[in-house]
Amino acid sequence: MELRLKERLGRKFDEEIRFFKGWIDGPKQVGAIIPTSSVTAKRMASVIDTASGLPVLELGPGTGVITKAILKAGTAPQDLVSIEYSTDFYQHLTQTFHGVNFINGDAFDLGRTLGAFKDSKFDSVISAIPMLSFPMERRIALLEDLLDRMPAGRPVMQITYGPVSPIIANPDRYKIKHYDFVVRNIPPAQLWTYTRG
Repeated sequence: MELRLKERLGRKFDEEIRFFKGWIDGPKQVGAIIPTSSVTAKRMASVIDTASGLPVLELGPGTGVITKAILKAGTAPQDLVSIEYSTDFYQHLTQTFHGVNFINGDAFDLGRTLGAFKDSKFDSVISAIPMLSFPMERRIALLEDLLDRMPAGRPVMQITYGPVSPIIANPDRYKIKHYDFVVRNIPPAQLWTYTRG
């Protein structure tokens, strides 16, 4: 029992060190100092409809805390497409989660980055991209591109650490909903969903 606890704590510490190193190397690509909490990850994954028959798109998996929650929520590894910009994180993810379709690339260039999945429709998008690090026009363009790749009414779930939606309202083009405020996250996290139709 005690050995298992030490192993779990050791893995968590390794994950946090890897995440912190990623933040030091590229603070614009990593939005927080430590990984998303499992409570937050579970809330984010809760919007997935595993009965839809469509794959899920994850953006910015980092060390894989949200990836793990998506798989735990019932998405099969082969039905998860996950884009990670950091090559270090990407290599860690491919060694940790077998069968998931990880892509080392830029989420802001989906037409190129998605490769074989560029014509796929996705059930939902789970995003931990640090949106506040990018200009508003790029955030809006990414959201519109994502919504074009999903059935009407299905959500893009976005985590942020600011007090308001990281993407401005545009009611004629998409709907914004505050989904949750998770205090059990460092820093506390805001979850937003964006839908069309």
